Amino acid sequence: MCVQSLVGKFCLWEQTSMSYQSHRGKHMSVLSSLKLVAAKRPQAMPTIQVRRNKLGKQLFEQIKLATALSEGKTYAPLQLRNIRNKESGEIKTIEIARRIRHWWFISETGKVCIQVKYGSRTLEVGKGKNSVEISSGTELIKALETLKLATESGEFDTQLENAGLKHRNNFHK
Repeated sequence: MCVQSLVGKFCLWEQTSMSYQSHRGKHMSVLSSLKLVAAKRPQAMPTIQVRRNKLGKQLFEQIKLATALSEGKTYAPLQLRNIRNKESGEIKTIEIARRIRHWWFISETGKVCIQVKYGSRTLEVGKGKNSVEISSGTELIKALETLKLATESGEFDTQLENAGLKHRNNFHK
């Protein structure tokens, strides 16, 4: 019940609290259908997962680049840059196309080879092997997708850890 002389906000609160009380039993049955747990949110992602995500993102860009080249198009993802106008001092955000270098090349035998890069370092794909050889450019996208799956499943974890350690040791000279 709402009295007209009272403030409208109070009247609205009274109506919603009455409807809440009448439907309170229904809310509890809805919550009981969910699995409730006492979970703690992790503070930071594990470093190996960060490295996997970084390599996976780079492989995704290589797949997009290879797909675009096979269709006769170009692929250049846009990147936001802040540029300051020297005369007025105003900062403007503009989009600039980012250049991506492809990881594949044609070997001396005429076959296409893919080298997996992590930053500027070439990762070992196998014991003492640093590239994947495929017979032609048509298999390139399939090979890149296979490398991406291998990254997501953790097959490059030791190579990523070694690359991270080498990078870290460069700062402690």
